[in-house]
Amino acid sequence: MTKSERPRLVVGLSGASGVVYGLRVLDACRDLGVESHLIVSKAAALTLTQETGLAVADAVSRADVTHKVSDIGASVASGSFPTLGMIVAPCSVRTMSEIATGVTSSLLTRAADVVLKERRPLVLMVRETPLHLGHLRTMVRLAEMGAVIAPPLPAFYARPATIEEMVDQSVGRALDLFGLSWAPVKRWGRDVGPAPVGG
Repeated sequence: MTKSERPRLVVGLSGASGVVYGLRVLDACRDLGVESHLIVSKAAALTLTQETGLAVADAVSRADVTHKVSDIGASVASGSFPTLGMIVAPCSVRTMSEIATGVTSSLLTRAADVVLKERRPLVLMVRETPLHLGHLRTMVRLAEMGAVIAPPLPAFYARPATIEEMVDQSVGRALDLFGLSWAPVKRWGRDVGPAPVGG
């Protein structure tokens, strides 16, 4: 990216439970001045309504740019389009598995494949439990390819008082992996836990 360009982050919403994580990633991008490029899978559109009562238009309104999941000619489908990387939040097992094979059938998984081949960060907030051996082997394969598997687990050391605080802590820690520091994150040794040495 040139100095005049805003940093860009590709945000994928797949059909797994936990679509609120993706929505808060979009909110965080806006707070941080990062240009968000949103891709919503067909299954994610259903989950969005089921879990939040929102429509796809509500997610789109939070993004700077939205790409149709079928548009394999979109800017984010090319490695020549500079980005900070991509986060899939939430990431379904199907999406994870498709990325792991490199046989991509939508823009969401194609964009993830591009991020991997360009050696940019790919963060997958995988939502599934319990995990069988096939899931675990797929995760190992992705980790070997350079992806970061970052399930959205609650950080109880941050003493969250609400679900929103738990969500924001997970989102903020995922954004740390792109070098993005979001204000709602509670930091050990600063906001919680022992005081810094000399503090």
